[in-house]
Amino acid sequence: MRLSGSQFRYTLLIILLFCGWSFTSVAQERKNHVFEFSFAREADSEPVTGRIILVLSKNKQPEPRFQAGSYFLSAPFWGKNVSQLQPGATISVDTSAAGYPIESLRDFPAGDYYIQAVLNVYTHFQRSDGHEVWLPMDHWEGQHFNRSPGNLISETKRIHFDPQKEQRFTVELDSVLPDIELPSDTRQVKHLKIKSELLSEFWGHPMYLGATVLLPRGYDSNPDVKYPVVYQQGHFNLRPPFGFSTEKSEISDSQRARLENYNRETGFEFQQAYNGEDFPRMIAVTFQHPTPYYDDSYAVNSANNGPYGDAIMQELIPYIEKRYRIIQQPYARVLTGGSTGGWEALALQLFHPDFFGGTWSLYPDPLDFHRFQLVDLYNDDNAFFAPEIAMSPSRENLSANSEWQPTKRYMMRDNEGQPVRTVQEMSRMEVVLGTNSRSGQQFNIFDAVFGPVGEDGYPVPLWNKKTGEINRKAVEYARDHGFDLTYYLKKNWSELGPKLKDKLHVYVGDADNFYLNLGVYEFQDFLKQTRNPHYEGTIEYGRPMKGHGWQPMKTAELFRLMARHIIEHAPDGADTEMWQY
Repeated sequence: MRLSGSQFRYTLLIILLFCGWSFTSVAQERKNHVFEFSFAREADSEPVTGRIILVLSKNKQPEPRFQAGSYFLSAPFWGKNVSQLQPGATISVDTSAAGYPIESLRDFPAGDYYIQAVLNVYTHFQRSDGHEVWLPMDHWEGQHFNRSPGNLISETKRIHFDPQKEQRFTVELDSVLPDIELPSDTRQVKHLKIKSELLSEFWGHPMYLGATVLLPRGYDSNPDVKYPVVYQQGHFNLRPPFGFSTEKSEISDSQRARLENYNRETGFEFQQAYNGEDFPRMIAVTFQHPTPYYDDSYAVNSANNGPYGDAIMQELIPYIEKRYRIIQQPYARVLTGGSTGGWEALALQLFHPDFFGGTWSLYPDPLDFHRFQLVDLYNDDNAFFAPEIAMSPSRENLSANSEWQPTKRYMMRDNEGQPVRTVQEMSRMEVVLGTNSRSGQQFNIFDAVFGPVGEDGYPVPLWNKKTGEINRKAVEYARDHGFDLTYYLKKNWSELGPKLKDKLHVYVGDADNFYLNLGVYEFQDFLKQTRNPHYEGTIEYGRPMKGHGWQPMKTAELFRLMARHIIEHAPDGADTEMWQY
């Protein structure tokens, strides 16, 4: 067919417009933004392996490095691995780098921003299991990449970012983060740090355990008295147990309301009670056991972390109990802790029922893998999305359409039930912070503690952090190695039941912000039907709208409760009066 002149001109115009649009699109797609990083020999004279973290923020203060990496709220950041980077050499982060919460620099809006970079320096470990791995060594800061001693940082600088232009920025990592300043001992608060031979052998590198010890009033003036001990579990910190403080600080009305809502007191108020008249004199201890994967080992032996459980039980506790006048009998050792510490306080009691005399577990991490927050690790296929078939009244013709409206799994909510962060978002953030489970974050430590070792020496994840696909073999490995505490208790109740009859006490808010109450429900359902013996402990839920951090009573009263338990379970002939002066 022959075109008329006007038809030809019109057709040619359409073709040119289309080609112009295509060329423009290609040009736009090819826009690149490159951040080139280098570090001076003065900052580090050796080649460096680690991960570059680049942060962009609208706010100069606090420094951008302190604004990134939190699942509560995070400034945008991007990450890239570095291998044996020589001083003076450069490495670039561009639009191909993975980012969070914005995936690509291509999608970052134009504007003026403050930028800062951190090079999270990795340590080479030649483990006793034959694997060689590069991981961020903890330097007694609790696995915080933005303040870990030895990490390299840049100055904060202001840039104008324009996604429509080719841009190149140079960043020099010219400062080394200093060592952590350790707190000084006082009359009542003591700090310990010891080299663990068990862990050092496993990691092929010097590894350390620590503790902060709180001594009761009159400890020095009563040299013949021996005391019960409360072992408090929790995330790494160097503060005194239970926030004990001799300094009274002003708090706002909203802070006071939050304390009251969660049944808590300030550290000064606890100190007033602890040192007051008619209070049981008990020693309190918190542990420090950070790992190359997290700020806390979960106080158990694991394939990836090594023998932390043995190190705590065989090295750290004996060292503490010999150094201080602790009654070295099971009835006088009790456990407590919240969140991660709540899981640990329960696990230590279950795994060592003859060593500890009772546990008061507060809002513990998932106690049952059927309720791993909102995810059912045993029956779900994907951790990111809920099975749609379970949500349909008719349950018909749903599988074909579920891809259009997937129901996201959340890992966090506020006290009123508003979902805040998804499992998918948290998983992606961890990948950006560090590949191979090196983020130092929550899901990655679950992989490192619960899961098996992969062929490359790094943890096999419970689910793929990019797709959400659950690894059934890794889950089964975790279950069979005792990390599903409900399953472990069911499997071993005939042996453990008589030893744990009234030693288990669990407390959680019914609106726990991380859905941890769901695992407690499963744990309680099992305990309700126990026989020979029947469970006689306590499980209590905070209502209404009590979130993560709720406890049934203030800490001072919890101390009194644990003291009464110790007295009631003391063996015949034990002197329980000497420490009640």
